[in-house]
Amino acid sequence: MKLADRIGGEIVSVDSMQVYKGMDVGTAKPTHLERNRIRHHLIDLVDPDVDFSVAEFSRVGRRVLEERDVPLVISGGSGLHFRSLVDPMSFAPTDPELRAELERRDLEDLREDLLAIDKDAANHVDLRNKRRVVRSLEIARLGAGTPSGRYASVEARRLRNYDSDYEIRAFGLDPGDRLEHLVAGRLAQMRAGGLVEEVRGLVGRMGRTARAAIGYREVLAALAGRIEMGEAFTQIESNTMSLARRQRTWFQRDPRVQWIPWSDDADGLADRIEQELE
Repeated sequence: MKLADRIGGEIVSVDSMQVYKGMDVGTAKPTHLERNRIRHHLIDLVDPDVDFSVAEFSRVGRRVLEERDVPLVISGGSGLHFRSLVDPMSFAPTDPELRAELERRDLEDLREDLLAIDKDAANHVDLRNKRRVVRSLEIARLGAGTPSGRYASVEARRLRNYDSDYEIRAFGLDPGDRLEHLVAGRLAQMRAGGLVEEVRGLVGRMGRTARAAIGYREVLAALAGRIEMGEAFTQIESNTMSLARRQRTWFQRDPRVQWIPWSDDADGLADRIEQELE
């Protein structure tokens, strides 16, 4: 927000769960006051019973990127959603009935079918992972290409090379050995800010994707009596740490990201990024 304010820009959220209305505390969503001060995009798009796909996120988000004639600060940790906005990433078709039919079959049969249409599929698909084998067969059956063919495409090559569709500068904030401390502090704020009450109010109104969000799935389990609430928050902290590490690994692969040490001084961080942008 400091950076967007200084450069006369707006913020585009790439948090996969901030798209859901009513999921405010558990996603650390900016307040309405903050959103009145700096315009935010891709927040509160759908109700939590909707399974909002990355493909839909990309479609809506790219419209923002192309229509807004101001600097845009893309902010958040959902790596796939970030790449779906800035990089050439199309999405293969899907057919729920076909997928259900494939999911009922044995993995060995599925592997044989996939290898029959693409003998080199093992180079691109983990054949031990039924979900990935099913998805590869679904895509091929719908005429969108085999794993080997898709890997060789221009789009796939550009994705591997991090060749963006837009002019961007990317910065990552590295918390170093403070990660655990920062996660614990944020979780304490969420608990004090009413996370349990928020989830209680959403019971019965959450779709598959929203229910799976860290912070929500654990509290839902506690409210259903499957675990104690204290254990739920222990799990949230552990799961958040694991997610943060995966996110950092994802972004460390991206050669466009320039890493900056974390600081509690937001003005200082904004100064540093502004200097890099000059």
